Amino acid sequence: MGTVEAGLPLADPAADADRARLQQLGYKQELKRGLSVVSNFAFSFAIISVLTGVTTTYNTGLRYGGPASMTLGWLVVAAFNGCVALSMAEICSAYPTSGGLYYWSAKLAGKEWAPLASWVTGWFNIVGQWACTTSVDFSLAQLIQVIVLLSTGGANGGGYLASKYVVLAIYTAILIVHGLINSLPIQWLSWFGQLGAFWNVAGVFVLVISIPSVAKERASVEFIFTHFNTENGMGIHGKPYILALGLLMSQYSSIGYDTSAHMTEETKNAEWSGPMGIVSSVALSSIFGWIYLLTLTSVVTDIPYLLDTSNDAGGYAIAQALYTTFHRRYGSGVGGIACLGIIAVAVFLCGTACVTSNSRMGYAFSRDGAMPLSRVWHRVNKQEVPLNVVWLSVSVAFVMALTSLRSQVAFQAMVSIATLGLYISYALPIVFRVTTARKSFVPGPFHLGRYGVAVGAAAVAWVALVTVLFCLPVAYPVAKDNFNYTPAAVGGVLALSLGAWVLHARFWFRGPVTNVGEA
Repeated sequence: MGTVEAGLPLADPAADADRARLQQLGYKQELKRGLSVVSNFAFSFAIISVLTGVTTTYNTGLRYGGPASMTLGWLVVAAFNGCVALSMAEICSAYPTSGGLYYWSAKLAGKEWAPLASWVTGWFNIVGQWACTTSVDFSLAQLIQVIVLLSTGGANGGGYLASKYVVLAIYTAILIVHGLINSLPIQWLSWFGQLGAFWNVAGVFVLVISIPSVAKERASVEFIFTHFNTENGMGIHGKPYILALGLLMSQYSSIGYDTSAHMTEETKNAEWSGPMGIVSSVALSSIFGWIYLLTLTSVVTDIPYLLDTSNDAGGYAIAQALYTTFHRRYGSGVGGIACLGIIAVAVFLCGTACVTSNSRMGYAFSRDGAMPLSRVWHRVNKQEVPLNVVWLSVSVAFVMALTSLRSQVAFQAMVSIATLGLYISYALPIVFRVTTARKSFVPGPFHLGRYGVAVGAAAVAWVALVTVLFCLPVAYPVAKDNFNYTPAAVGGVLALSLGAWVLHARFWFRGPVTNVGEA
């Protein structure tokens, strides 16, 4: 039996295996590997955050779809989103790197197409992540504004209604706090990730029990599962079309699980833990999200009133529904405001995880030289934190939100990239997995066996369908105030990335760059 020399730490076989695998993929270990499988899962679960996604997009789902399109649409989205998650998990197991999706595309597209595939996937992913941070933190600022409004008497009782400049100031403060939190070492970030996961589970549990028990009036089961909001003033009356539009809320509520892939270089036993983080976060979010969605919809009994901007919450449907529910029971809406507070904390923790994911993707992308000033962004400090790119993520999110001052429509177009940009970046490596790498793909410990190609094909077909749905008009006749700018926003990202490729990047970008030999 061998002995360990006094004073020397025992080697960790798992850590050595992770480091060796990362070197095989072309990178040296620069980030601190301190996350467990639970911590990895927690980051994705916190960033999916059903309390965030469902609450902040409920107005959209209610106005354009109605209860049936949301409750039934959630099940459809959950099934196909599961296919996307399983395919991503399989690829993540084979290539556990912080670059995640763009690295996968490079490895699966074939040598000739690898640089272009990596470039486009990477830019869709990072722009989608920046937009995701923007939408989450701005939604939190708007929610805080509604909480203050209701706490001071409501819109009809002389309550304080913040201007768009005050909302932007609140948003800026939230961003700065998120930047400071993400400047902490990974051990602290791990704690925030786990808190986010716990808060979402506990929050759903508390709200699911308290809301129905307090409500004096509840929607019928028939209303919840069969009612379409055909009289929405949008000029759309066909139920199939309304059902399709209602899917968008569910889809927005189910993004962000690529975070588990971006955290793999900081995760122990990454080949298994990363994939499990992806799959488990999506599965649990689908279950908890549907239960939470049903609970909220059970107190939606007067759709026109809840969406009316002249109500006490200024047209924020869920806030008004909760406030009314508690006011009818107790003569005060304080309980409803407390429920909104629970949701606000979940949104805050979701935003924290968004910046974490942004920074790890930015670190990896700049490490491969794909971003302007890449040498600056991929540096890590003494605590092995990519500090520069953390604050880059915060700064870009701030600039994106400035569009809200000019036009709410322009801002909505900006944040629509959060869903489609991320989802397109999810689909591209899966496309290559089921086409160019169909026979050459070497799976990791987590794999789908003979079902891998079929599941991947279903995932790609779903993303293609969702992309079309997101680009459809949401109102007729189409006018300046209701025009859907999503095609222009997403097309802009595609055009800029391809334009940059043709004019500049194709001469020097070769995809992921090996740095194992660097000092």
